[in-house]
Amino acid sequence: MNLIDCQSHEERMSLLEETAAAFSKRAREHDEKGTFPFENFEELKKIGYPALTVPKKYGGAEISLEELLLFQETIARQDGSTALGIGWHMGITMHEGETRRWLGDNYENFAKDVVERGALINSAATEPATGSPTRGGKPETIVKETESGWLLNGRKTFATLSPVLDYFIVSATIDGRDEVARFLVRRELEGVSVDETWDSVAMKATGSHDLVLDNVTLQKPDLIEYEKGHRTAQGWMLHIPACYVGIAVAAKDYATQFATSYSPNSIKGTISDIPAVKQKIGRMALLLFEAHTVLYAIAKKWDKANAETRNGMKAELGAVKVSVMEKVLETVDLAMRIVGARSLSASCPLQRYYRDIRAGLHNPPMDDMIIAQLANQEIEDH
Repeated sequence: MNLIDCQSHEERMSLLEETAAAFSKRAREHDEKGTFPFENFEELKKIGYPALTVPKKYGGAEISLEELLLFQETIARQDGSTALGIGWHMGITMHEGETRRWLGDNYENFAKDVVERGALINSAATEPATGSPTRGGKPETIVKETESGWLLNGRKTFATLSPVLDYFIVSATIDGRDEVARFLVRRELEGVSVDETWDSVAMKATGSHDLVLDNVTLQKPDLIEYEKGHRTAQGWMLHIPACYVGIAVAAKDYATQFATSYSPNSIKGTISDIPAVKQKIGRMALLLFEAHTVLYAIAKKWDKANAETRNGMKAELGAVKVSVMEKVLETVDLAMRIVGARSLSASCPLQRYYRDIRAGLHNPPMDDMIIAQLANQEIEDH
């Protein structure tokens, strides 16, 4: 069965839950071995998941942001790495389909490829010398214009999903011009390779290796847009906090199950009857209630908003990420306190949840930038 053919959100969720159920066991295996979960992505392709955010006119489902976040959280409860990885594809596909910023027929051709064979895409923008593109650094990846097209050279870091991507969106400085442009680079082009450098202890199975571009020949139409200084609000980036909420829910569930089943001989009943433990369980529930409320309230607002309102939500969207991360980090910490020293065992998933959830602090947007935006907004309002 295919998600595109499902008639309701409930049907889609049921099929996705059934598919993602196997991801949890694999998550431990891939984390321990440092391998990539190719099978997860094949199974997601099999049910048509990559096409859910493709516009309907190209054969996709054109789901709302709220529904996307619900699906991403569902995947993250089973495997955070898979959720974060596929989230980039889902969000970029949604955003570019809504804004239609790409030049020519690039998006239409890409969208059809997603629908027909589950093609995957991600942006490759971070570089060793510039750091995160959100900081405004100019790419050291250089593209030279030729008579027939472009010649691209450079190296990109943190190219998440690089083992399975079909398309890379590459930002590059145009040689001899004070301009930065983005190019659609197909994996099969000569000179495109992946250097397996990813050695992080968090989100180990995202395959966020380096993308190497060595004299890659591009055609003129492969230039999809010129970068402008001002970045518009991007609701799709909420896939990041949605992922970490999913991980925190998994941690809460594990700790609660442990507390309601563990009965040392020093007490009657289980440790869930101990007031201190019960307080921690309640605190986890409260934190996740707050995280869910903030995340999905803003997603609903985005779905209902017009373009003008959306453009004014930039700081608000960033605030969601900062607020949610504070809550999910505390949730996982509480879960580990409930389970105790056993939470540090290699066989316990909590130690993986703890490592994975720390990665959210380093995903965009960055906390200091959001706090500064909120401060400037408050100052301007007064």
